[in-house]
Amino acid sequence: MTGLSARAVGVRDVAARAGVSRQTVSRVLNEHPDVAPETRERVLAAVAELGYRMNNVARAFGTRRSRTIGVLAQAALHYGPSRSIEAIESAARAAGYWVSAVFADSAADDTVREAIEHLLGQGVDGLVVVAPHARTLRTLDAMDIGIPTVTLHSAGRDSAGHDRRGLAVDQVAGARLATGCLADAGHRGIAHLAGPADWLEAEARQAGFAQELAGRGLAPGPVLAGDWTARSGHGAAAAVAASQVTAVFSANDQMALGLLGGLRELGIRVPEDISVVGFDDVPDAEYYAPALTTVRQDFAELARLAVARLVGDADDAVEPVAPVLVQRASVAPPAR
Repeated sequence: MTGLSARAVGVRDVAARAGVSRQTVSRVLNEHPDVAPETRERVLAAVAELGYRMNNVARAFGTRRSRTIGVLAQAALHYGPSRSIEAIESAARAAGYWVSAVFADSAADDTVREAIEHLLGQGVDGLVVVAPHARTLRTLDAMDIGIPTVTLHSAGRDSAGHDRRGLAVDQVAGARLATGCLADAGHRGIAHLAGPADWLEAEARQAGFAQELAGRGLAPGPVLAGDWTARSGHGAAAAVAASQVTAVFSANDQMALGLLGGLRELGIRVPEDISVVGFDDVPDAEYYAPALTTVRQDFAELARLAVARLVGDADDAVEPVAPVLVQRASVAPPAR
């Protein structure tokens, strides 16, 4: 018999094939040290022969550990969250864990709560919440989760300068690198193409832009609203041209891509007339026309730290991950 109605191979079958008790099979599967080597080999041979698959929920009942990390994913179509989810799975596998991911609409508190409850019901050992929105953090605060939890992309800071919620690339520092790169090239009129107002990282990048200008004694530049998409960057080109700035810091690379196209259609050259810096260093950024100067985020390191914290291999007071400026061809000294 095949399909959902077929009976799965169970511990009883493995025990019968190996000629041992079900308790012995359970000890072998849960890596208990008090099993004779020859018995262990016999059980593992039966497991392989029968094609037995360990049920992580059943395993959790016996060991209180499922070796599974739950991931609540939001805004997964955007580059930062999607790369983080991919990196979490890789880091978890390297640490001997699996990942169970649930996608939730961050605009609905009930959806976020239900997604977390679903993961908890699976017996996950820890939880990573990709939480780019403040409302998600408020939902977490109202829940008694009861297992180790780490948030990513939450970007909040306490009075000591540490991330108050979880782990993040230092968004403020990255924005200051991008803005400082333009100022170092001689630009004094610098605009910011910002991300959506309800994103914590967009807020942090805008704050870094303002801080860098103030620290250099430069006048605050115009802030233009975007939504992370290339379309919004393209739509901002006319406002950039009208503002008379000579440089733009775009809060992500996709908006920078749209901006490059929109400026080109207006007959404005980059970087000869206007310089542009992005954020994220998406894989295509070096192939933009011109190749885009941008800020790289180390998502792999962020995920490694998240998994290490959940499994007890990292200090809770980890510093934010440092961003890196990647200089390419989209920045030049101002022509005027």
